[in-house]
This record gives sequence, structure tokens and C-alpha cells, in this order.
Amino acid sequence: MARRAATKRTEGLTATADPAQQFLRLMSHEMRTPLNGVLGMIHLLQRTRLDGAQRAYAENARQSAEHLLGLVNDLLDYARLEAGALEFDLAPVDVEPLVRSVAELLSPRAHDKGLEIVWSVGADVPDIRADEGRLKQVLFNLAGNAVKFTETGGVYIAVERRNGAGRAAHLAFIVDDTGPGVPHEAHTRIFEEFGHADVSDAVRHDGAGLGLAVVRKLARAMGGSVQVADRPGGGARFCFEAAFDVVPGTRDQPLVGLTVAVRSPDIFVQTAAIAQIEASGGRFAASAPVVLVDHVGALSGDLALPPSEGRGVILLKPSERDLIARYRAQGFHGYLIKPLRRASLAERVLAVAAQDDPMREAGAASPAAEDDRVVPARFAGTRILLAEDNPVGALLARTLLQREGCIVESAASGQEAVASLARARYDLVFMDMRMPGMDGPAAARAIRATGDATPILALTANAFAEDRRLCLEAGMDDHLVKPLDAEALRAALTRWTKRDIRAKVG
Repeated sequence: MARRAATKRTEGLTATADPAQQFLRLMSHEMRTPLNGVLGMIHLLQRTRLDGAQRAYAENARQSAEHLLGLVNDLLDYARLEAGALEFDLAPVDVEPLVRSVAELLSPRAHDKGLEIVWSVGADVPDIRADEGRLKQVLFNLAGNAVKFTETGGVYIAVERRNGAGRAAHLAFIVDDTGPGVPHEAHTRIFEEFGHADVSDAVRHDGAGLGLAVVRKLARAMGGSVQVADRPGGGARFCFEAAFDVVPGTRDQPLVGLTVAVRSPDIFVQTAAIAQIEASGGRFAASAPVVLVDHVGALSGDLALPPSEGRGVILLKPSERDLIARYRAQGFHGYLIKPLRRASLAERVLAVAAQDDPMREAGAASPAAEDDRVVPARFAGTRILLAEDNPVGALLARTLLQREGCIVESAASGQEAVASLARARYDLVFMDMRMPGMDGPAAARAIRATGDATPILALTANAFAEDRRLCLEAGMDDHLVKPLDAEALRAALTRWTKRDIRAKVG
């Protein structure tokens, strides 16, 4: 009954929506859809056999398409903010996974530049009520900007609580970088429309200067502020601050009573690792039973030396996964993948602290500690219904799913999707939001009306918070924004197909 009422409210809002808002939503879909198709096809092309010149052409095409898509996103976000068409969907938010997801989304870009990207969330930072999508957008824009302008060193994303315990929490979301910094005379200008610290930045970094303007408007809309300052030691420090209502809850501290050492030449990696240890209840010391050792400290072509005292855990980037076996053979007791995850760090430290002998095979002490970023999940035989009317989008999604071992059946409309679920069972449904005739939300409501509880994931070219709300109120379970990529798809499959009994054709 509640879902039906919520659906009616949404339908009523859609019917009376402001024409400017309807135009922006339409333009978002119509502009992003072909761009998503271009990016998706380029990604598939890059996974085929190409010679050196062809690979360079494809990479340049990818970078150009991503730049254009970013510009479209910034323009549409800015236009919506100017039109007052932006709504905030407040809900409980766990800050830690939000920050982690931003760091991990940006880590391939950072690692490709030879940068470190790390994060930490203070132990006293509570769960809050906020619009998770908009909060993530602010943090992603700030951190993405830091990665863009930093050539050596790294980027550190941190969240701190600036007031004591209470029903309201004043939080600071801080992004530090080791880039060139921002001249004092440009501290205000860079948050203005088409503003840059230097006029040549638009040419050198392919930016229109709208990203930080969007951040400032979002910050103000959330009752907060954003500013930039010099980072002690060099570089820039961007800080978004706002007050949020606290959601009651506690954060686990599994490392209480344990001491951990960290050995890294990178100040950001060292500082973030110590912060995560302390947030987990542990204590940092120069000498300890468990020592985290950063591979970055090894000489070129060599392995880092195991600690002379204590058991060593090696810190690696995903691209360094081939070194895991060599480090095991050298006597290391485990590994962690950067950017570090606090839960994985705590789990690995607990496992290693209890070991008597070096780890001889993956997960010997703690199978759950195997990192999905180096051990891809397998989905052979997973039955998928793909409802997508756009041929390019359907080809991209089908190809990515089949590469994961999924069995994919297609539907070109909402009616076809409903009919397919009436005659067969699937493990998961990917449903495009906009299809001719019966659209995605209408199809989801029709499916749920039959009592079918198969997980349904919305696919949309729009990144608006109200689109996510619309799909959830229609009975869908999750929301993926195009263009699809292998990592996002794999994460969705992992999240929604972990069941003991998989669906079979009925």
C-alpha cells in the first residue's frame, strides 16, 4: 500500500513538473545516450586486438568522449541548479562506504598517473541524514579535480567531525593534494562559473571550469560552504563543511588492544593507514607484531624486504596483483590492495596476528580477506533478463554480461520484460528506465504486482537523484548510471546474485 501511494505521488509530481525541469531531464537523456554508446563501444574496441597506432587512436577517442560527457554533466547540473530544479532526497547515509567508493572510482585514473589516492573517516564520524548522491557528487568533483591537477604525489580524502557528540554533526570533508596549489588571488575565482586558477588550465586540462561552481552551489544548497587553502607541506586543501542530523549507530572497532606498524615512503599512505588503524580501535607504533609494508618503498624491479620484527603485510595496487605470489614466497603473511579499505585492513590484521606461519595460499587464514579487486567474482550460469530498447546500449550490456559468464536473454520493451518474467525465472533483471510503450518503472510495478521478487536494477542515462527515487518507488532494487563499465557491472552482480539457489527456467 505504501509503495502504491509513493508511486501515485511520483506520478503526480511528474505530471505537474515545471517545463524547464522536464526539458532538462529530456536533454540529459537525449545527450547522454549517444555519448554513453560511443564510450561503451570504445571500451569494447580497446579489449580487442589492436596495433599500437589503433590503440592510441582508441585511447584518444575515449578521452575526448569522456571529456565531452563530463562537460555535458556539468552543464546540465549547473542549469538545474540555476533553475532551482534540484531536489534533495534525504536518507540515512553511512559516510565511510561513500568516501571509500569515491576513492576507488578515482583510483584507476590516479594510479595511471603514478599517484596514490587514500582515504580515512574519523572514528567519531556518525551516520547522517543526507542526499547520498549529491554528497558523493561534491566529494567526487573535489577529489577528481585534485587528481586532474596533481602530477606527482597523491590525493587524500578525509572526513572529520568538527563538534562534539549531539543530535547534529558538523562534518568537514577534506581533500588534500600535492599539486601546484591555488594562488591566493584565485581562491574565490575558481568557484565561479568558468573560473580557473590560471587561464591556461582550460586548455591544458580540458575543463570548462564548471565543476567547482557546481560544488559551491550544491554546498550552499545543503546549508554548508566550500573553500580552498594551502595544504601544509605544499599543494591545495579543499574543504566542504556542513551540519547534518545524526543517525544513531555505532562503528565497530575490532582492533582494540592490537598494535600495528606502517612502513611507507608516501606520507599520504602512511597517514591514512594509521588513521584507519586508529578508527578500528587499534594503536600505531614504530614496532609492532603486524607491520604494513608499502611495495612503493621497494627498489625498481625488486621486492620490499619483510620486517625484521613482526609479521609483514604487503600493500599493493591492483595492477601489482602478480606480485602477491612472490611476496608470499618471501615470507609475507598477507596483502592489502590500495586504496586501503578499513574493514579489510582490520580483518587482515586480525588474521595475521593469529597466524603461526606465513600464509601459504590465498585466504589461508581468512578467506573473506581476499580482495575482490584482484580476485574477480565469477558468474557462470547466472541468468539475466536485459530489457533495453537501444541497440547500442543492449549490445554493450549483453557483451559485458556474457564476458562475466552470464546467460543473457533480451527484451526490447517493458511489455516484453513482463512477459518474459511470466514464463521464466531469472537471477537478475537489468531494466532501462526509458522504453517505448511501457517504460521501466511501469514494467517494474507490473512485475511486482504479480508477487515476483526478482531483483531489478534500473539502467538510465540520467544521474538525477529523482530518477533513483522514481525507480526505487516503482519496486526496483538498485540504479546503475550509463555508460556501463565492467567494474560497476561486476559489483552489481556480486551485490545482487549472492543467493544459495539461483533461478531456473520455469
